[in-house]
Amino acid sequence: MKIKSFLARPFSAYIQRTIRAQMKTAVADQRQLLEKMLKVGVKTAFGKSVNLKDVNDYQSFKQSVPLQDYEKMRGWIDQIKQGKQNVLWRGRPLYFAKTSGTTSGVKYIPITKDSIPNHINTARNALLCYMAETGNTRFADGKLIFLSGSPELERVGSIPTGRLSGIVNHHVPRYLRANQLPSYETNCIEDWESKLHRIVEETLHQPMTLISGIPPWMQMYFDALIARSGKKVGDLFPDFSVMVQGGVNFEPYRTRLFESIGRKVDTIELFPASEGFFAFQDTQQSEGMLLNTNSGIFFEFVPLDQLGKKDPQRVSLADVKVGQQYALIINSNAGLWGYDIGDIVRFVSVDPYRVVVTGRTKHFISAFGEHVIGEEVEYCIREAALQLGVGVTEFTVAPCVSTTDAKSFHEWFIEFDREPPSIDAMAQLMNQLLCQKNVYYNDLISGNILSSLQIRQVRKGGFIDYMRSVGKLGGQNKVPRLSNDRTLADALTSFIANH
Repeated sequence: MKIKSFLARPFSAYIQRTIRAQMKTAVADQRQLLEKMLKVGVKTAFGKSVNLKDVNDYQSFKQSVPLQDYEKMRGWIDQIKQGKQNVLWRGRPLYFAKTSGTTSGVKYIPITKDSIPNHINTARNALLCYMAETGNTRFADGKLIFLSGSPELERVGSIPTGRLSGIVNHHVPRYLRANQLPSYETNCIEDWESKLHRIVEETLHQPMTLISGIPPWMQMYFDALIARSGKKVGDLFPDFSVMVQGGVNFEPYRTRLFESIGRKVDTIELFPASEGFFAFQDTQQSEGMLLNTNSGIFFEFVPLDQLGKKDPQRVSLADVKVGQQYALIINSNAGLWGYDIGDIVRFVSVDPYRVVVTGRTKHFISAFGEHVIGEEVEYCIREAALQLGVGVTEFTVAPCVSTTDAKSFHEWFIEFDREPPSIDAMAQLMNQLLCQKNVYYNDLISGNILSSLQIRQVRKGGFIDYMRSVGKLGGQNKVPRLSNDRTLADALTSFIANH
């Protein structure tokens, strides 16, 4: 047994015991965390502006701290860029995580000395829980690849700034550096296709044991490996046993990824973002990801039907319910207060608190009052693909609002790896599944307000070509699952397959 896998055994058992103990104290930990945050917050410019000194419990906290998105926080971020201290949190941030917002353009998310452990330790804890549960520590001795953004940083307002994955790369523990791929030089390549070529060359003959990244970009890596070697990924890397993924729902990509591997490997799901590392899969035996309740983030939840209201209901962890859809709100030791991160979660368990990510608050279709969300469209395409033996590479959905006497409908843009025998039959099946999943959509269909959904087949490689055309190929960029307008749909019409 090699030294890393040997030492991992007692450490993983210790971390697993610690996390299991914290499962039982989650609500108390959240309450204590809020108290600690308030002691820091009262001394900040933001805290003084909302009178945090008068806050003594969660009820008064909700009355003082407004819900806000990045646009409402932009003024505070600008003050930090100008060199001011103690704006949102004590001192100044260690970094800005640079991320592209859907409506806000480029966003600069603070990462502080207090918040950086949340980003570093959570991924570690997920791997250690996996080790403790399965006994598989061997992968620690092989080569590990993290498909990520460039670790090169610029300075914004004298603060080191870059993609979150690039920032985290600077904090990879020394004992993993020798195992980590790709090389630093390759990781710094900005052009994704050039970078992918180099990654393939660097890893092709290495004993890869763990592969991690956003599912669509892992699929591109697998495709490139297969094209270069003529072998399935599992044959190319016989010791490959763990796949770690996050950023988007894994399920729509699962079938094709495993077909590319050619055999079973274990998977670990993560829920990271520039704003914080919110949850991680702590067990192979249960659905969902364990909420990170003792890692510098105080969570709030807004029921989905409350979004958009003048004074929406906000609840803490103590009052969440299984099966309820919530917009996730965070308050963190990075200086984010009442911050709507834009993700929708559903609790699958409250003992312990486990969630699944079901969509984005800005990514939905409700052009006709149906309010279809990501979880619903992903369910429909997954079930239809399974029933029909279809392979799906990528997809997105948008409303098509008729300007004539014809009825409007939902338009699905799908790139197939294996095409269905009949596009119309698949569309009919998906329409039935969506009617079963969403009562409002069903009412619109049965009431003849909407026509049945229609599928537009995107040509092979069409989504990649689209992402390339808008400068978002690779890295942490993702195709939105659904949109309430036609911006993406209209752009994709240039990539439709010719039949």
